[in-house]
Amino acid sequence: MMTDEHLLILILALLLDRIIGDPDWLWQRVPHPVVLFGRAISFFDRHFNAKELPGLTRRRNGVMSIVALLFGAVIAGWAVHGLLAFFGWLGILVEAGLVAIFLAQKSLADHVGEVSKALRSEGLDGGRRAVSRIVGRDPETLDEPGVCRAAIESLAENFSDGVVAPALWYAVFGLPGLFVYKMLNTADSMIGHKSETYIDFGWAAARLDDIANWPAARLSILLIAAGALAKKGISALGNTIRVAVRDGGLHRSPNSGRPEAAMAGALDIQLAGPRVYGGQVVREPMINGSGRDIATVSDVEAGISIFYSACTMLTLVAFIAFLLLL
Repeated sequence: MMTDEHLLILILALLLDRIIGDPDWLWQRVPHPVVLFGRAISFFDRHFNAKELPGLTRRRNGVMSIVALLFGAVIAGWAVHGLLAFFGWLGILVEAGLVAIFLAQKSLADHVGEVSKALRSEGLDGGRRAVSRIVGRDPETLDEPGVCRAAIESLAENFSDGVVAPALWYAVFGLPGLFVYKMLNTADSMIGHKSETYIDFGWAAARLDDIANWPAARLSILLIAAGALAKKGISALGNTIRVAVRDGGLHRSPNSGRPEAAMAGALDIQLAGPRVYGGQVVREPMINGSGRDIATVSDVEAGISIFYSACTMLTLVAFIAFLLLL
């Protein structure tokens, strides 16, 4: 249940993540919590997803595995919050730092910014190397506009599931909700594929992740629209909402298309369309087909500016909600 304490901690976490981001020096010394989640998921994968098992058994094992993992995440969240509650304001500050670890404002903007920097300083080859660190498509198949589109799509999609969703789950359910969301999101990225290995075992994780991201994907439209209004004016606001409503469902994901369509409208460019993953062409409709068909480095930089403005709007919404609950 949303409380003023959750919102206060979330505001502090958003500010901390915005300023500091993800400190590499720390994760070189201790494992990131998501790495620990990944190890737990791998344990279940190794023990309950044997290739010789029939598909129905693997699907059942996958359901039981994700239920066990999420139950463990709830218990861990309750335990950590309960421990920190003994330390008063110090515990609140430590919890804010922990929540900030699961947010991705600065780190996401930095990674996407590296793409624009590489394109400007090293040309297409540098841009391909930089974008290959944040997207799964084959970088050698991308021309410069393709690199720019890939970076913008990653920025928009990860705004929803890397910033808005964890903030929303924490605001409503506290640390147990945040841990559940990140466990589920990590499981989806590891086992939620439609490959022969995971189409059955990862089925439950993929479906639950779609459900968990549904609210944040829609909220991200409004936040990107507000960011577009702040950076580009009223016409960008209208175009963001119009394209998001019209084209948000064109993406193969029930959620990713919403923030991508919003960003396409905000920048008035085409996104998505045919792409190559692992040598296979994935054919999808173009989002905002009436927009500009050539994405540029300037569009990437404008996207980062709108992204940061949308993050500011998220913090402002949390602050207003905090005042209303006082």
